[in-house]
Amino acid sequence: MSKKVLIIVPAYNEALNIEKTIKDLTSQTNYDYLIINDCSKDNTKEICEKNNFNILSLPINYGLTSGIQVGMKYAYQNKYEIVIQFDGDGQHQAKFLKDLVKEIEDETCNIAIGSRFVTKKKPISMRMFGSILLTLAIKITTGKTIKDPTSGMRAYDKKAIEQFVNNSGLTPEPDTLVYMLKKKMKIKEVQVEMKEREFGESYLKPIKSAQYMINMFFSILFIRAIARKSK
Repeated sequence: MSKKVLIIVPAYNEALNIEKTIKDLTSQTNYDYLIINDCSKDNTKEICEKNNFNILSLPINYGLTSGIQVGMKYAYQNKYEIVIQFDGDGQHQAKFLKDLVKEIEDETCNIAIGSRFVTKKKPISMRMFGSILLTLAIKITTGKTIKDPTSGMRAYDKKAIEQFVNNSGLTPEPDTLVYMLKKKMKIKEVQVEMKEREFGESYLKPIKSAQYMINMFFSILFIRAIARKSK
């Protein structure tokens, strides 16, 4: 039996991308969706309202983590059984979402990640160095290999949704994957393809990107240290 699915679309200043993103979702799937507008400074909200998109607008700019937390609580309160995290910047492709949902429905995992590197090799480049580092950190701390830890395309089952609802410290970031693995949850990667951002700019500029990777690396190792102390 198919499960009740909600797609969470976090959006901040995605006026140039949001229409195409939602049209992709609605043409490729019959899942419900909810745009979490993180107090965009552009006209993202107006475009969504004009198109009668399903949108929840936050009163101030809280950041990605709070947006996902709000979406998870909405899903839990409305009895959704699967939540998909799907970026609003046009890089993700909705045609792959059914593959993620199938893994959850078949109970092969609690979290399905849309990964660029299941059947394709991760390129060795400065751009991918941080991803390689995080894959190594996760392997060291959990013994598990996640080839695309920074992928923002993820599907969560009810058990994982409840973890977000009950723990406000969880983020849609790689260190949360480590937390979930420590909670004995199964994570599976599914091969997908992603596009380059067509419009707008990523919030992760080169310096911020480097800081992000360093913070994630030490956060993952910190989780391991806490786990060791608790044994």
